[in-house]
Amino acid sequence: MRAPLGHFDSARPAPECLDTLVPPVAEAVRRWTGAVPADQLVYVDTEPEWADTATFVEHYGRELLERSANCVVVAGRRGGETTLAACVVLSTTRVDVNGVVRRQLGVRKASFAPMDTATGETGMEYGGITPVGLPGDWPLLVDAAVVDLPYVLVGSGRRRGKLLVPGKAFGELPNAVVLEGLGVAAG
Repeated sequence: MRAPLGHFDSARPAPECLDTLVPPVAEAVRRWTGAVPADQLVYVDTEPEWADTATFVEHYGRELLERSANCVVVAGRRGGETTLAACVVLSTTRVDVNGVVRRQLGVRKASFAPMDTATGETGMEYGGITPVGLPGDWPLLVDAAVVDLPYVLVGSGRRRGKLLVPGKAFGELPNAVVLEGLGVAAG
């Protein structure tokens, strides 16, 4: 199968790659529901040492820069309580943690979650966290620009491999809230 974007040696529908995916991602693909069929999620095999965006686009296609998204875990605090959430923004932007995220979560302070927390709570590898298969009670904040793209490249739960997901599918993930301005110009 040919990937819907990029230049990859291997691309297969994600339901055919369940043994390659980390358990929470495999389970989410297995139980997939929504308007976008699960077989439209495409797994592409990639080199783990090329997982970071800048290196990745050099090897797999510069056009991927505008069609890639990052999924980051944030921790919001209010009154001694901590809320973990995930945010998905285009890789050319950064998450507005102190504005949009803080207001959406209704917290006094928000910051990026420590790496050990992000990986421990998701069951995914650092540098490969994906919105597919997150803990079921987490809010998932998605920038509207991500949903507008035909296909978006995101992590697969591991540093090796990526998922190509139709943009509209992000808005259908559990607890997803699509927000304008979640991703702001990196600078």
